[in-house]
Amino acid sequence: MTTYASYLPGGFLPDPLPARESTWIDHGDYRVHVERIGDPGAADCVVLLHGAGGHAGMLWPYAAAIAAHGVHVVVPDLPGYGRTRTASPGRVRYPDWVELAARVVTAQRQRHTGHLVVVGASMGGLLGYDAATRTGVVDGLVATCLLDPSDARARRAMARPSWLGPIAPALLTVIAGPLAGVRVPIRWLAKMDAISNHPAVRAAVLADRLGGGNRIPLGFLRTFLTSRPAVPPERADLPVVLAHPADDRWTPAAVSMPFFDRLAGPAEVVLLANAGHLPVEQPGAAQLIETVVAMARGR
Repeated sequence: MTTYASYLPGGFLPDPLPARESTWIDHGDYRVHVERIGDPGAADCVVLLHGAGGHAGMLWPYAAAIAAHGVHVVVPDLPGYGRTRTASPGRVRYPDWVELAARVVTAQRQRHTGHLVVVGASMGGLLGYDAATRTGVVDGLVATCLLDPSDARARRAMARPSWLGPIAPALLTVIAGPLAGVRVPIRWLAKMDAISNHPAVRAAVLADRLGGGNRIPLGFLRTFLTSRPAVPPERADLPVVLAHPADDRWTPAAVSMPFFDRLAGPAEVVLLANAGHLPVEQPGAAQLIETVVAMARGR
């Protein structure tokens, strides 16, 4: 397994490291791996959601840095990634992610008396928004992106090649049915080589069989591109911080702003200085942790 901690700045990880536990839950046809970092008895909790090409192991250094502030952090491996398993990988669909994220969030609300915050990385940002607004039990959301698949500009930014973005929903509808279960390398369809501004990190992600080197079913991509949040942003009172990497060469901040500008609740933008899509650079990486901890503590 790739050790992503080695790519983060010196001093980013706390010393000593917080407790780290692997747990498992059964969810439909999935055996879901969930990492729990820090003190499970802490009042405040963060549910950290990865995006396409991510998994709990990739996000563990960020979870550890958050947990060092006395916050319990829960990181599920969403179906198709990480150590989560299924007998039918070609049947993974985006609604499975939404249902699982909502279940994890609801379970953590039952366990924690303090603030409950969802943090979504990349496409996990809108996933976190949907899970938070569907359940109504979350105190805030921190998202590194808010990629609305109904927006052609967002699809163009995500897709490889760019011209595929605007026509992707119609194209994937045509090839639905038996082809929906066909699994293809995610790097064929998404700009995974832009996940980091550092060549070594990009290479690590693309070689990671649990993440960016994985395959996804065409049916997953189709259901993501045709998905819509249950609660439109104009009706959401959820506090949101868009903590967007300032030097994101995959999905620039402008791509997230159309959805962000529609939010009815308290909303703030924090630009993570010098940081790429996967924020391994300082000071942006530290800014992300500070932003999450502040919201988790209700500040």
